[in-house]
Amino acid sequence: MFVARSFVAAIPRASVAALRLPFHSSASALVQVGDSIPDLDVLAENSPGNKVNLAKELKGKGKALIIGVPAAFSPSCSESHIPGYLNSNALKGAGKVFVVSVNDPFVMKAWRLALDPSGNSGIRFLADPTAKFTEALDLAFDGAAIFGGNRSKRYALVIEDGKVKESHVEPDNTGVKVSTAAKQLLGPPMDARSVSTRVQRQVDVSKEEVTERALKTENRQPR
Repeated sequence: MFVARSFVAAIPRASVAALRLPFHSSASALVQVGDSIPDLDVLAENSPGNKVNLAKELKGKGKALIIGVPAAFSPSCSESHIPGYLNSNALKGAGKVFVVSVNDPFVMKAWRLALDPSGNSGIRFLADPTAKFTEALDLAFDGAAIFGGNRSKRYALVIEDGKVKESHVEPDNTGVKVSTAAKQLLGPPMDARSVSTRVQRQVDVSKEEVTERALKTENRQPR
C-alpha cells in the first residue's frame, strides 16, 4: 500500500488530470470563420505534376469561393450542385471559384470537360488525391460504404484575402442545401419594373391554372 501511494504521489498533478479525461475528449474542429486556407502543395489541376497551392494563390487576392464535393460524376454533384454555379448569372461576382474533390486529377479534368467543355465559366476543378487538403480543413468523412474510402463533405467556403469569411458545410455530409449556388451567389438587385413584371407573370400563371382546373372539373361532371 505504501508503495502504491508513493507512486501516485510521484505523478505530477497535470498528468493525473490527463488520466481522468475520457478517451474521446476533443470535439471536431471543422474549418472556422477567420481560419487561413491550408498552405499545402497537394492539390492538382488537370495532371499530377500541376500542383496548386490555394493559400499562396488566394492570399491578399480578394474574394474567392471554394466548393467541396464528395465525388466527381456523382448524381447530386453533376446534376444539381455544380451546374447551379455554372448556370448562375451571379458567378462572376464570387471572384475566383474552385471545385475540390478527393479524386485524381485525370477524373477531375474529365469531369470539368463534361460539365464545362468551353471553360467559359472560369471555375477551376482541383483534385485532392490524398485527401490531405480536405483533412487539413477537417472536412473529410468516412465514405467507404458509397465511395470506397474517405471523401470530402459537401461545402462552400467564402474566402476573403486567403481567409475563410463564411463556412457552409452540409450537416449530413452529402446533402445539397446550405452549399448551393442559390445560397452562396447573390445576383444584382432587381429594379421595381422587373419585380412587377415577375409578379404579374406569377399572377397570370395562377389564373391559367385556376381556369384549367375549373374546366377539368366541369368536364368530369355527369350530363
